[in-house]
Amino acid sequence: MLILKIMRRGGSFLRIIIGIGIVIFGFIKFCSSAEENPHTGETQYVDLNTEEEMALGEESTPAMIEQYGGLYSDEAEQRKIREIGQELVRNSIANATPYEYEFYLLADPNTINAFALPGGPVFITYALYSKLENEDQLAGILGHEIGHVIGRHSAERIAKQGFTNSVISGVAVGSGSQEAGQAAAVIGNLVNMKYGRGDELESDNLGVKIMIDAGYNPEEMIGVMQILKEAAGPNRTPEFQSTHPDPENRIEKIREAIEEHQ
Repeated sequence: MLILKIMRRGGSFLRIIIGIGIVIFGFIKFCSSAEENPHTGETQYVDLNTEEEMALGEESTPAMIEQYGGLYSDEAEQRKIREIGQELVRNSIANATPYEYEFYLLADPNTINAFALPGGPVFITYALYSKLENEDQLAGILGHEIGHVIGRHSAERIAKQGFTNSVISGVAVGSGSQEAGQAAAVIGNLVNMKYGRGDELESDNLGVKIMIDAGYNPEEMIGVMQILKEAAGPNRTPEFQSTHPDPENRIEKIREAIEEHQ
């Protein structure tokens, strides 16, 4: 019995050492990925270089198009999206980046959404597009998504998720408990949510600057926030549990960005 107890204790100690090692390795890897974004001046932790970002975005584009019901069938509307998107790129900080920006109108008539993939692909659903009142609002949405690409937010989140996974694995191995690993996962997801909201606010700021540089009215970004607020209805998810800040809070920050960049 004594020998078994010693063996069990030894096994527990070994698990703890291995778990700590996993976390330390993940931490070192994460910290060593720090670099300054030349377009925003922000220090970021990213595992992917720009070529890898573009390759990932290109590879993921067909799946995103399929997920949202394909491309919207009206070529004139597709051309409008492309032309406004490329005008924003040509006349803003985006033109100095290495990314290849492509703009797509997705057919989905129900999901109100716009998003960008790493390296340049930008998407807006018809459900959101159909609610816009003018080209300036469209420019605001596309400018915001271009901001995500410039900010390298997807690459940053991939690196953060990799570190989170290392912590989760380390806790699970070290404790020998699946429940502990699940608890660490919940905490990690909450941390990553915070970063997501920060990304949204930075993209709002970049989007305002991009709009102004390209000659669009940045006040229409506030109109976009009103549209999103109305579309969400009275039962919106609380801000803390969402990767997107509440539209009311975004409006305040957008007003500050307009004053900053005009």
